[in-house]
Amino acid sequence: MAQPEGESLLSSELAGPESPPAPTAPRRSALRRLMRDPQAVITLSLVLVIVLLGLSAPWITGHGPNDAALSAVNAPIGTPGYPLGADQNGRDIFARLIHSINTSVLSALIGASVAVTIGLTSGLIGGYFGGRVRDVTEWLFNLIMTFPGILLLIVLMPLTRGDFRVTMLIFGVLLAPVVYRIVRNVTVGVRGELYVDAARVSGLTTSRILGRHIMPVVRGPVIISAAFLMGSAIGVQAGLAFLGVGSSEVASFGAMISFGFLNLYVDPLQFVWPALLLGLLTASLVLLGNSLRDALEGARPRPSKVGAAVGPDPDAGPAHEERGGALVALRDLRLTYPHPSGEPKPVLNGVSLTLEAGETLGLVGESGSGKTQTAFAVLGVLPAEATVTHGSITLDGRELVGLPERELRALRGRDIAYVPQEPMSNLDPSFTIGAQMVEGIRAAEAMSRVRARTRARELLDRVGIAEPERTMGLYPHQISGGMAQRVLIARAVASRPRVLIADEPTTALDVTIQAEILDLLRDLQQEMGMAILLVTHNFGVVADICDRMAVMQEGRVVESGAVLDVFRDPRHAYTRRLLASILDEDAVREDMPRAAADTMKGSSHG
Repeated sequence: MAQPEGESLLSSELAGPESPPAPTAPRRSALRRLMRDPQAVITLSLVLVIVLLGLSAPWITGHGPNDAALSAVNAPIGTPGYPLGADQNGRDIFARLIHSINTSVLSALIGASVAVTIGLTSGLIGGYFGGRVRDVTEWLFNLIMTFPGILLLIVLMPLTRGDFRVTMLIFGVLLAPVVYRIVRNVTVGVRGELYVDAARVSGLTTSRILGRHIMPVVRGPVIISAAFLMGSAIGVQAGLAFLGVGSSEVASFGAMISFGFLNLYVDPLQFVWPALLLGLLTASLVLLGNSLRDALEGARPRPSKVGAAVGPDPDAGPAHEERGGALVALRDLRLTYPHPSGEPKPVLNGVSLTLEAGETLGLVGESGSGKTQTAFAVLGVLPAEATVTHGSITLDGRELVGLPERELRALRGRDIAYVPQEPMSNLDPSFTIGAQMVEGIRAAEAMSRVRARTRARELLDRVGIAEPERTMGLYPHQISGGMAQRVLIARAVASRPRVLIADEPTTALDVTIQAEILDLLRDLQQEMGMAILLVTHNFGVVADICDRMAVMQEGRVVESGAVLDVFRDPRHAYTRRLLASILDEDAVREDMPRAAADTMKGSSHG
């Protein structure tokens, strides 16, 4: 069995002080993703160049930021000693520009650091502990948010004596609620996870739980927030300087823009240079923050409903060559989801299956083995964050992986239909049965509403509903679970699909209704020639209706074959354990194949 994420984290915690630290592979992988991202490379290069220019200001400028010369008043670009000219006070624009970088960078570091330190600490504490602790932190940060930020900074200027560093320190406190709310919300969502409970029960300290299990989840949002906060700090410092609030001795983009506006009609470029550099620096910081977040969270693979058009490996041998003409074929299908650790979490690990026309294939395994994800991949209804990283899904030779959503919609309901589990949850309580039937039929096939209603009534009668006309006027809460499942089956087969995917179609039903539903599926299959992919964990259902079966474990097909062959001689240890876990062999239907029943009983007693 796969070790849960929480257990793998706990094992390194409980191994003692001599255990090595967590592997650095995820960090190296994140760095590689970052370096492969053109946006990250460009913005990081720009930020580094700008910062290095600021640090080297004393060596690359021939004047100080406040050095003035009457002979240089409004000197044009290219004047010896003044590469970008001089302002109306005779000060070197290039020197002031380079020294302004240091002011902005220092403002960004002070403001963002204070905000992240206060907001991150308080958010972790408030989100993790809750109760009165959270009430106190909520009250405190709500109070801070009521302060008018810019006005408060101006009012406190006599106290700060115009020192932009103290001003940014105060501004960082005012920014802290932004980080606090983000961290608190994420922490509240994570603290209820089973691996956090396991860590708590195992005796790990609160600080270890917060640092090891919760921090990896909040770091992405904090990084992107810090980038925005750095840009905000730079903008506020420049804005205050533009208004003339602060020391006139400090070189600043805002002060340069202000002087440029005063001299707009003499030399317009005097305010263009600081404005361009200010915009370039803030934009680069924000875009770099996005790239850092994506690299740390592993979000660069493009998500898709079915997956990127990765296709099969041309060097790999053909899967199931003996069944090359299969109606549905999955070949080495691999599926991942994003994970807080930064590395994508594999859900399907090379699934290969085939389904022939008119055949019933049972897909068996415990919860979490990947059965439903396999079915959803065939249907093309995977969540947006799911990514097919490798493999192929074909329907009658047509590749489905990477197929546009418009073309997938044309297949769903016509060539491939779906019967979900929990029928009562899959009918809209706001509409009648008839309205939902008619809607599904018209979506799958162009016809008038009257004709669709007639077709719906015929289908309900075909699936064994005694009063189809009356049933069509009822709402879902007015029918039984068995009737609801029949309605869903009728809606699924309305367009006579070639493939019917049934996901645990009998789970929520009693034994008698289960048998009736299986008989109905068998009859409809014979009548329409459908292939059925039956997702289930019930070996009795498999023995009753399936021709072949495939056993899944941890996203892999570990065994497949004819049902009786697998029951008689299970080759994989996992299959044997599943068969041995059948406790009530008497619940197996009487009309199931006797050999299968005997095998199941023997496995149960074994």
